[in-house]
This record gives sequence, C-alpha cells and structure tokens, in this order.
Amino acid sequence: MSKRPTLRGARSALSRLTLAACVLAELGLFGCSAHDDAAADPPAVDPKEQLPGGKTTNRLLLGSNAFTMPADNIAAEHEASFYTGNSFFNQNWVEAPASTTARDGLGPLFNARSCSNCHFKDGRGRPPLEAGEAFSGLLLRLSVPGAGEHGEPLPEPNYGGQLQPFAIQNVALEGTPGVSYSVISGEYPDGEAYELLAPTYTIEPGRGVPLDASTMISPRVAPAMVGLGLLEAIPRERLDALADPEDLDGDGISGRINEVYDIALDTMTVGRFGWKAEQPSIRQQSAGAFDGDMGLTSNLFPENDCAATEQDCADAPNGGEPEVDEDTLNRVELYSRVLAVPVRQNWKDADVLAGRRLFFDAGCAGCHVPNHTTASDTALPELAAQEIWPYTDLLLHDLGPGLSDDRPSFSAEGSEWRTPPLWGLRFYELVNGHDRLLHDGRARGVAEAILWHDGEAAESRDAFRSLGKDERALLIGFVESL
Repeated sequence: MSKRPTLRGARSALSRLTLAACVLAELGLFGCSAHDDAAADPPAVDPKEQLPGGKTTNRLLLGSNAFTMPADNIAAEHEASFYTGNSFFNQNWVEAPASTTARDGLGPLFNARSCSNCHFKDGRGRPPLEAGEAFSGLLLRLSVPGAGEHGEPLPEPNYGGQLQPFAIQNVALEGTPGVSYSVISGEYPDGEAYELLAPTYTIEPGRGVPLDASTMISPRVAPAMVGLGLLEAIPRERLDALADPEDLDGDGISGRINEVYDIALDTMTVGRFGWKAEQPSIRQQSAGAFDGDMGLTSNLFPENDCAATEQDCADAPNGGEPEVDEDTLNRVELYSRVLAVPVRQNWKDADVLAGRRLFFDAGCAGCHVPNHTTASDTALPELAAQEIWPYTDLLLHDLGPGLSDDRPSFSAEGSEWRTPPLWGLRFYELVNGHDRLLHDGRARGVAEAILWHDGEAAESRDAFRSLGKDERALLIGFVESL
C-alpha cells in the first residue's frame, strides 16, 4: 500500500449507513457526498472485475483447489503440455543415477524435492510456525556486498547464493536455518491493541565453515503461482507509464522498474517476478528455481550452486547435462504461464464495496494498481488483450527500514520490494491453511501486513490506523475478497 494526499482517517467519522450510501452511488443508484473533496472518488465499480483474469479466469473449481486450474480459454493444443508440466511441477525429483532418468539429478544440495513442496496446490508458502519445524516454503538468499557483472548480488563465498539445508547421500549439509520472533506491541488511536512479529534469522553452519562476516540474508516465502502469464504480458510501456522514480508528480510514490539481466536474450530488461522483481520472465524464474531450490541444471543455469569450498557438491553425480531438458522446461513454463486466477464471488457485496472505497481513500491503489490490459502480441494467444485485475504495479517501492533485508538485488535496494498482486488472496487459507503475508510471512493476516508498511506507504498505513474499528474491518474485508 502506498501513500497519496488524503485526509488520513476522515473515514473514521463515517457511519456504516453513510458508507452504504456511497456504495449505492458507485453502483449508480443515487448520489453520495459523504467523502471529502480532498480525496478523489474511486473509479466506478466495473463488472469485469468479477473475472480478474479476463477470459482466462477459473470459474469451475474453487475451494482448496482454486489455484490448480488452467486458463479457462486454454487452447486444445496446449492442454497436453499443461498437464505434463503439472506432473513435473508436482512429482518429486530423485538422486542420480536412477532408473527414472527424466526426473533424476536432485541436488547435490537442495531446499525441496519438488516445486509443489513450496507451492503446495500452486499456493503460497509460509515460515515455520513452531520451534524446530523445518523450513518448507521459506528460503534464505545469501550474498555479500558488491555486485556482479550485470548488477546481480554476489554469492556468499562458502555457501553460494542460497542456503540449501538438505543434501543427497555423501554430501555434507550446508547448515540449519532458524527463525525466532520478538513482539512489537502497538495500539490504534481508538485504543484497540495489536501485536506485530519481528523475525530474526539464524544459520547454524553444517560444514564447520562460518558464513562470511559481511553476509546479507534475505528470507523469501514461495508466492502463489496463479496469473503469472498475465503479469508477464503487461506491456513494458504500461510499467514505464506507472513508474515515477523521482516522484515528479509529488504524490509521495516513487515506484521504480528493476532493470535485471535476461540470460537468454543477453540484455538488461524489466524485472517482473520475485519479491524484488529480480527475474525478467517465467522461464528464467522457473529455471532459477530448479537450480537454486532443487539443484537441477538447465541450459539457462548449467552449473549447480556449489561454492568453491563445497568440493563434495561439485563431485557428486548428476542427472545429465542439463538435468532439466528444454522440453521439460518448456512444459513447466507453459504450466506456470496459464495457471488461472479464480473468479471473484462477492464483488458486489455492500460491505466489500464499502471496504473498496476505504482502500482507495487510504491511497492503497497508488501501488496496488487494480487493473491493466495485456499486450496483443503475447507468448500465448490465450493471454492476449485481456483486461485483468491483479492489484499490483509490478514496481519497486521503499517500504521502510522495518521490512528491509539490507540486501540489494540489481537496482533494488534493501528496503524496496515489488508490489505483490492481491488477486486470489481470499483463497490462501483454504488452499494452504494459513494467512501469513509479506515477503517472509511475518504478518498474520491483512491488518498486520498493512501495519508493517512504512516509507512510501507510511501515510496509507496511518490512514488505515486512524479508521474506526468497523471501517478497518471493512477495508480488510475488501482485500480478503480479492
């Protein structure tokens, strides 16, 4: 969420009845004059928002399987590749050599045995919830100060670019990650108390070699997989138009594009994927996850993440060169590209529309931009010229020191994060059994996620805090309806 000129809490004086009148006005039933002139009206409700993925929207299977469906308009010639990609995404890879040659080569070091270990049912990962619980769906990126040839982070010299706490036989474990939380107590202006959890991460080295003293650690939870192809299809020109790195319009929002290295094209281009928008494409994101998370090589990443001190890792048997061949990567790429966003069901509910108005009045839509239109010349015709409602601008925003990982990535600074899309958020608990949000899952639900916002988003956070309890619930309810 981001700031914009508002009355910072004028809504706290509005009653539910007044808000309902404004909601009816948005639906065109009668006039409304309850809001202050200093806060611009939100755009009228568009019935197309019921289908956040346009014609690709999943309208068939919801509940705990809401994220598993292909695009509703998937072409017949792509269905077989989708389901084969689904198989490679969900089934475990094994150590080499193995009789299952299409799926061998796991490791030597790894975080998970399959993509779905972290993205269960194509959903969202979480941090450990109990002491001693293994990290699954949360990983730790590692780097030291400086940057590589293209601006990429420099890997930690003894353990590489990512801590991998599991290993195949005869390869030593890199180490054991841990997380503990301190409680930050706060209070809304109306007296209601809240608590935030501030994480501290530790690594117990497993090889008898300490981490470099300058090591920077960045925790990352696995995001939901739906709608990725549509985000990839938003034109660069649209993102350029939304970006305002120098805040020339004076609204307090200085969203920036992260210029990152595209390996296949050998050029710098716009980053779209990852918590700091450090990957330019679904293909590179997928190949990077195969490499970093499962130790599987591809033509994009032909070498495992074995540090110079990890000779046993370098000497371990492999599952072919590369271990993920082009056909497999193509199918996983297509699978990831066409996983469909689920339909919205209660978008016209009066409370949801009241919360929508508060969302806009607080300035949240300044970064969580509601809608875009995809390009007409996309990788797949199914994704072309779709009006979509992801509630993101895909740009980097400074969210303040409380959320900073102090670890740059290309042009992204430690306190900068890509605006995450909000579509499908209402299914997180049904699909994955938790409501943990933000890049490291520290927030227990929407309210805590908002309260962690700072920097560019401080005014929106304060606008949320200044609302009355009922109005806060309405705004939260709207976000939870997406």
